[in-house]
Amino acid sequence: MTDRQREILYAIIEEYAELATPVGSVTLAKLFDCSSATIRAEMVKLEAMGYITQPHTSAGRVPTDAGYRLYVNALQEKFDHEQAVAPKQKISESAPDRSTKALATRIHAQTRADFAIRAAVDSLVDLTGNLGLATIGDQLYISGFGGLFSQPEFLQNAQVQAVGKLLDNIKPWLREVQPNETINVYIGTENPVGKESNVSLIISRFRSPYSDRSYIGVLGPTRQSYKRVMSLVRHAGLMLEEIIYE
Repeated sequence: MTDRQREILYAIIEEYAELATPVGSVTLAKLFDCSSATIRAEMVKLEAMGYITQPHTSAGRVPTDAGYRLYVNALQEKFDHEQAVAPKQKISESAPDRSTKALATRIHAQTRADFAIRAAVDSLVDLTGNLGLATIGDQLYISGFGGLFSQPEFLQNAQVQAVGKLLDNIKPWLREVQPNETINVYIGTENPVGKESNVSLIISRFRSPYSDRSYIGVLGPTRQSYKRVMSLVRHAGLMLEEIIYE
């Protein structure tokens, strides 16, 4: 894959996340200051590689799970690098944007670990529009069903049922698999169950009084702003450790 093809793929992912409609060559030509024909030729190559697909004959393109995975892997590498070179300071003091600062304020207003975890989940719901979840001891706290099911991806009953199946099985799955990265992303068919639900599960592991492997995260459509949501989930986990053990 060339650098330009990678840039076009990332642009398709980001435009699709914002607009919720297939991205056409005219839109991309404006972004890259080149002809539509040039963009179309590159899109054909990206489609052949399996990173984008054309839902209708006359439509633009949308990312595939493979395309999202390439994009998410690049984000994870960036986050890991930033964490490795960042100065050691409180997460809440180094919050990179307004949303992360709002998350920090809401978490730090709590005096009990369980309240802080619930506040973090509720903040993620408000900030992302996704469903939020966290483990609190043996319980799974979930919030935000209304926001999740108002997304255009979940207008069909079959998809809603697939999401329900995933949620029904997520607690035993987390207990069995125990994802160990600071940020873990399961895209579409990568999910353990509900593979046809067209959702991505983004979770962060953190230490709490209940377990060294507590989890917080969001469940939302594969079409979302991964850069922003992954950053928020990652910071939520780090902030919870900070307030619980400070």
